[in-house]
Amino acid sequence: MSNSYELDDVDRFTAGTIGPRGQRVFYIQARGDGSVVSLRLEKQQVIALADYLAGVLDDLPTDIEPVPDADLELIEPVVAEWVVGNIGVAYAEVDDRIVLWTDELIEDDEQEPATARFRISRSRVAAFIDRARELVAAGRPPCPYCGRPLDGDGSWCSCFN
Repeated sequence: MSNSYELDDVDRFTAGTIGPRGQRVFYIQARGDGSVVSLRLEKQQVIALADYLAGVLDDLPTDIEPVPDADLELIEPVVAEWVVGNIGVAYAEVDDRIVLWTDELIEDDEQEPATARFRISRSRVAAFIDRARELVAAGRPPCPYCGRPLDGDGSWCSCFN
């Protein structure tokens, strides 16, 4: 069974990739309470999370302090604790924090998935959104016909056949 994590005082929250364009592996990473937790997920999960979080922030007051440390690169070494399956988001009004929780992707229904729960300031969430959108935009361009990423140098898709 994988480890579960609960970080109540996240002081860094980011997204990042490892590998060349077209073969990148996506991660989210949180640091807090003396721990760094890296979780692997799909590119589509990163952008869906960023878009959802942007919608959550749009519904909240706009007085957000900027993130004090603008360095949003992944903290090395990056070792994924596990692969993310389900993702949930809530807002804790009592301390003005976004609560992100994830469940481990498991293939065996008999196994209990590990979980991670992070309490993140709105300013750190805003920085994450910008970072995630930059990462996704830096990838291979989509095929104009089917929307899947173009292969190789960005000029070919299997739907061209």
